[in-house]
Amino acid sequence: MKRRKLLISTAAACLGGAAQAQSAPVSTGSARPLRLLVPFAAGGATDITARALAGPLSQLLGAPVAVENRPGAAGATCMAEVAAAAPDGATLGVATLSTHGVNPAVYKHLPYNALDGFTPVTEIVKAPGVLVVHPGLPVRDFAQFMQHLKARPGQLAYASPGNGTIGHMWGELLKSSANVRMDHLPQAGATAALAEVLAGRVPVYFDQVASSLPHIQAGRLRALAVSWSRRLAVLPEVPTYAELSLFSNNDPSWFGLVAPAHTPAATARRLRDAVATVLREPAVLARLGEQGLFASGSLPDEFAAQIRKEVEKMRRVSRFARITLGKDAA
Repeated sequence: MKRRKLLISTAAACLGGAAQAQSAPVSTGSARPLRLLVPFAAGGATDITARALAGPLSQLLGAPVAVENRPGAAGATCMAEVAAAAPDGATLGVATLSTHGVNPAVYKHLPYNALDGFTPVTEIVKAPGVLVVHPGLPVRDFAQFMQHLKARPGQLAYASPGNGTIGHMWGELLKSSANVRMDHLPQAGATAALAEVLAGRVPVYFDQVASSLPHIQAGRLRALAVSWSRRLAVLPEVPTYAELSLFSNNDPSWFGLVAPAHTPAATARRLRDAVATVLREPAVLARLGEQGLFASGSLPDEFAAQIRKEVEKMRRVSRFARITLGKDAA
């Protein structure tokens, strides 16, 4: 309960001015249903985010909003369907750092173009990341961790949910930016990766704060750095990567809203304004805060610039680590 209240209060405090601006109700007066496609299975944070928005958006837009899960192929199945839909604002997708940052960087072929195949609408939420180690590793802070790594190049390993996942990319990003060596031990999903670290079989993990926080608070994991704009209220002693002069590592994960390419700018802006209004509702903030998600509500052009930045950064990481996956993600 303490963790939940802290995350919720931090989520409310971090709601940016973009989400607070232009908060007048938006309504189309149309009863045409709006489809909100989610690239992952029901029950996860992406799905919860979509469903937290759906009801309030339906009331605000005056049209039903139906959440449809389209898991498969690292999110490519869903994003291909969104990209192929009519550009009329009736079909939207929940884009993520995976679908619109990592996938274009690591897959040889995708059934969608992350940069040109969509009209970015808004970033919905951010999710801070955290570097954690097993407490059996003899380091107390990030500086000691770096010393330990540099004295033992290639002798330590980090776990990830699998090749080409965000955890994998964050690990390789730290290796490139801090000039250190670690082995990568991919696991069969986030649950398996976290279990390996908790058991001490793999000492290092790059996670989202919400997933690792209970273990950090219980002393089963030690947090060394977070990717966030400021120190988190739930981890006040843990520095941000920016404080450690690792600025490229300081970007959190995120979920956003995209429409098919050629969706009219006025439609995208109307949808963004509706999302920004919903993100001010206490019940929505509370539901997102329970998942460690922090409301955003950026403008369409801001979100477009963010996607371009993420794709380029992840391409640099994939080149550094020589990460190329399969013939395609379909």
